[in-house]
Amino acid sequence: MLKYVFVCLLVGAAGFVDSIGGGGGLISLPAYIMSGIPVHQAIATNKLSSSLGTSVAAFNYWRAGYMKWQLCVPAVVCSLAGAFCGSNVSLSINEQVLSIILICILPLIAAYVIFGKGLKDSAESRFSPAKTIAVCSVTALVIGFYDGFYGPGTGTFLMIVFSGLCRLSLSQSAGVTKAVNLTSNIVSLVVFIYNGQVLFPLGLCAGACNMAGCWLGSRSFSKNGSKITRPVILVVLAVFLVKVIVELVGN
Repeated sequence: MLKYVFVCLLVGAAGFVDSIGGGGGLISLPAYIMSGIPVHQAIATNKLSSSLGTSVAAFNYWRAGYMKWQLCVPAVVCSLAGAFCGSNVSLSINEQVLSIILICILPLIAAYVIFGKGLKDSAESRFSPAKTIAVCSVTALVIGFYDGFYGPGTGTFLMIVFSGLCRLSLSQSAGVTKAVNLTSNIVSLVVFIYNGQVLFPLGLCAGACNMAGCWLGSRSFSKNGSKITRPVILVVLAVFLVKVIVELVGN
C-alpha cells in the first residue's frame, strides 16, 4: 500500500510539471525505481501512467484550440516511426555516449531559454508554412526516437524546438508537443506490453493521479502561459543535467 501511495503522489506531481513544460519523467521514473521496481518494469509502467496523463493534457490543448492539425498530423506520423525505432534499438546503443552528448547540449539549451527570444506567447514563424511543417516533422522523428530510446525531457525538448526554432507561439508549441509526445508514449507502451514488462495495477492507479496532475497543469498553462513555462523548463533542464551526470559517473 505504501508503495502505491508513494508512487501515485510523485506521478501526480510529474503530470502537473509535464503538462506545462515537459520533463515529468524526471519525477515519475525515479519514483517507480525508488519503490523497488526493476528498471525495465519501471520504464514500462511509467509509459502506461504517462500515456494516460498526456492524453488528458492533449485533450485540454485540443479543446483550447492549440493544435494546428496541418502541423500535428505529419509530426504525429513521424513521431510514431521514430518512437518505434527507438524502442526497438535502445538495448543496442551505448547510453554513455548519449549521456556525454546531453551533458554538452543541456547547458546550451538552458542558456537559450534564459537569453533567447523563443518561448513567447506570440511569435512570427521564420519559415514558410511548408518549411515549418517539414521542420516540425523532422523534429518529431528525431525526438520521438529519443523518447522511445530514453525518454525523460522529451516534452521540454519539443517545446524548445517548436517555439525557438520554428517560432510557433507558445500555445501552438504546447499543442503540437502534446500530440507528438502522446504518440511516442503510446508506441513505446505497445512495445513494452508486447514484451510483458508493464505492471498494470500500479500503472493504472498511478495513471489516474497523473491524469489529475496533467489536468491541473494544462489548465494552469491556459491561464498563465509563459509566466510558468520558462521557469518550469529551466528547473527540468537543471534536474535532467544533474541526473545525467550522476548516471554517467555511476557507470
